[in-house]
Amino acid sequence: MPHADLHVHTTASDGSMALDDVPAAAKRAGVDAVAITDHDIVHPDLDAPLTERDGVEIVRGIELRVETPTQRVDLLGYGVRGSKERARAGSTGHDASGDDRGTTLRDELDRLGRDRIERGRRIVENVEAELGIDLGLDVGAGFGRPHVARAVVAHPDTAYDEIGAVFADLIGEDAPCYVARDVPTFERGRALLADACGAVGLAHPLRYPDPDAALALCADLDAVERHYPYDRPVGRDVDDGDDGHARVRHAVEEHDLLALGGSDAHDDTLGVAGVDSGEYRRLRRRIRG
Repeated sequence: MPHADLHVHTTASDGSMALDDVPAAAKRAGVDAVAITDHDIVHPDLDAPLTERDGVEIVRGIELRVETPTQRVDLLGYGVRGSKERARAGSTGHDASGDDRGTTLRDELDRLGRDRIERGRRIVENVEAELGIDLGLDVGAGFGRPHVARAVVAHPDTAYDEIGAVFADLIGEDAPCYVARDVPTFERGRALLADACGAVGLAHPLRYPDPDAALALCADLDAVERHYPYDRPVGRDVDDGDDGHARVRHAVEEHDLLALGGSDAHDDTLGVAGVDSGEYRRLRRRIRG
């Protein structure tokens, strides 16, 4: 059982678990620390890089999708600094101390929040037109495709009984109802996170079409997700005999990275993947500076 699960989503983005329910879920899983890494938003109810809730340490984080020349990848920021008001997408102003670190990240999150809402509305419209139904969804801050998929499965007039099929048929990247997001470049995203966070890492490197190109980005990062619950073949060359996990280990050694990981939980099942206490202490030292 891992000591820390460092990739968890809540209802602030596309997860189904509220922040208040995280400590109980962590305790059920035997996890002592959790990183909240919602998409394009720093959870508005977390007011410090590290906090304790009901005996569980919470890392204030974020997951940010970025564009590279060959593919889109996800970056994870751990230990976001600054006040609650600045960290929340859509807010303005400074904290009481006058500290304005992270303002640029805030501005980018504001922009991404607006884009996410507009994109969500278009996807909902596309799915409703495709299926001839009304999903009854309210598209607001943090809205994502999982919200659409869950609504399709729950609707009485569809034959879908699991969200994976909804993604495959309707809202996946090659599906008819998909709408692309306007995301920052890798260079801009990395710089924004590096300025505002204790550490910046590459999420699930073996999920991308070109894992080697993704891992090459680690030269400019602090961490990589070595521990992740991959549920399907990974990479473009899964039959070439190469061990993708060995390539991740090589990147860790070559770039002296933090070898992090987590469940990528979108519900209340934590501890599926994560890190031991030693690696978590290394991350905490980076966050504390």
